[in-house]
Amino acid sequence: MKRFKRVIATVMVTVLAMTTVACGEKKVESIDDLAAVRAIGEDSDTIYIDDEAIALAGEATSSEAALAAANAAFALVNQKRTAAGLGALSWSNALTSAAMVRAQELVTLFSHDRPNGTAWYTVDSSVMYGENLAKLYYTGDSVVDAWMASPTHAANIMEAGFKSVGIAVYQADNGNWYWAQEFGY
Repeated sequence: MKRFKRVIATVMVTVLAMTTVACGEKKVESIDDLAAVRAIGEDSDTIYIDDEAIALAGEATSSEAALAAANAAFALVNQKRTAAGLGALSWSNALTSAAMVRAQELVTLFSHDRPNGTAWYTVDSSVMYGENLAKLYYTGDSVVDAWMASPTHAANIMEAGFKSVGIAVYQADNGNWYWAQEFGY
């Protein structure tokens, strides 16, 4: 059995986020726990991100590939935003740190709830206002295409209020990639 090295790839990203503050209170958007997931061992290369979206996944074998994929995702998100007349997202060290935590937690529990039962934004509630998750995507193109094909994920990416972003890719021991994209104001 081939053993994979655990890898965390992060990218300093300028991204947009979903508006999660209404009337001065944090508003948590609910996204189905099965968003951006493919069951391991299925005989299909199709990943269903939600009821309306489909994306394909490939394979990658190195931490360099994960870092390149995260960088590509950041660039693509900003391309989508600027093409729509929105400002590019800026890189946030705090959001990237939070994304690193969330990407690792997804191995244990693929959900917007954390393994300890708290909400996703409790990693750092002072900066986290939107979150996109994915697993089993191995390129920046494929994960951004999947997020953009999902109304709830695309809403975060295209949210005019978001000004900053952090993206992390965590490669588990079995080689699976887990993505966390965190948005801030």
